[in-house]
Amino acid sequence: MDELHHRLNSLFNRALTQREGDREEHMTVSEWAPLVDIIEDEKQYLIKVELPEIKKEDLKLSVENGVLTVSGERKFEKEEKGRRYHRIERAYGSFQRSFSLPDDADSGSVKAQFRDGVLCVQVAKQEKALPKAIDIKVG
Repeated sequence: MDELHHRLNSLFNRALTQREGDREEHMTVSEWAPLVDIIEDEKQYLIKVELPEIKKEDLKLSVENGVLTVSGERKFEKEEKGRRYHRIERAYGSFQRSFSLPDDADSGSVKAQFRDGVLCVQVAKQEKALPKAIDIKVG
């Protein structure tokens, strides 16, 4: 089992070796997926997505069948004359993150705000039906 786990990890992590002269440096390249925090309080769910150097126009947010999806693209900078890249470690390209909303989430009341490279998505909770006392009539 450990051997299978190790092989799958090496396949998906795509370990690379970079050589510069007689030096060798091991690095791991992963697919581009922004980091996310999900916070809950008594009134709502808050999803914070780190999206540095992404323009609002390059983002898409949708809710369908109880699934919230954030997608977009971080574009690679154009090379300029007189500029040489010595190392590129940040990931670029398209991404998509999807989250199943809890049963008490109100998918019709999603609000989003994008500021300082962080997308904040607020999903209100539905009001729970309160227990109701029923009068019993004597007949």
